[in-house]
Amino acid sequence: MLLHDKLSSYRLILASQSPRRRQLLTEAGIDFTLAPRFECNESFPEDMPACEVAEYLSRLKSEAYPEELEQNDILLTADTVVIAHGEILGKPADATEAVAMIEKLSGGEHEVATGVTLRSRSSISSFTAFSTVRFRALAREEIEYYVATYKPMDKAGAYGIQEWIGYVGIEGIEGSFYNVMGLPVQRVYCALDEFIG
Repeated sequence: MLLHDKLSSYRLILASQSPRRRQLLTEAGIDFTLAPRFECNESFPEDMPACEVAEYLSRLKSEAYPEELEQNDILLTADTVVIAHGEILGKPADATEAVAMIEKLSGGEHEVATGVTLRSRSSISSFTAFSTVRFRALAREEIEYYVATYKPMDKAGAYGIQEWIGYVGIEGIEGSFYNVMGLPVQRVYCALDEFIG
């Protein structure tokens, strides 16, 4: 049976304000209900290994969801971080920080990690998907143009792979392209199928 048919007796709740995640689930044919915005303190222990942060934050978001889940509800939460030289690059505070972040990524490789948590009334399951992204050496003018034009302050690592900088700057990717966009759709599809059983 297709996942689409299995999900017909469930309400999948996407607790994310990311338009990319909404787009990716929709294009994968996965029906969902969008959760209203709610507050979550997205801080993590300073000594936590960078590779564990995204999954930790996805669980925090799941626990912060303010409504009680009904019998056939499945809550999906996710968090994406960029890891460069062991450092977590979150969302930049302003254009200056965005330029500085992309300069750190220019001419090298970095990892994008998306943590995903699925939760029902009786169970919870989490995983992390990793992708490696390689940027060519970008000119300062290119970085400044991108930040001024696309204003990537809502994106981890200050860039969107589906935007101009992805077309002209990325030399290669190892792993899921959609993971870099914000949701590893294939892993989510399989995880949902397993979660429902």
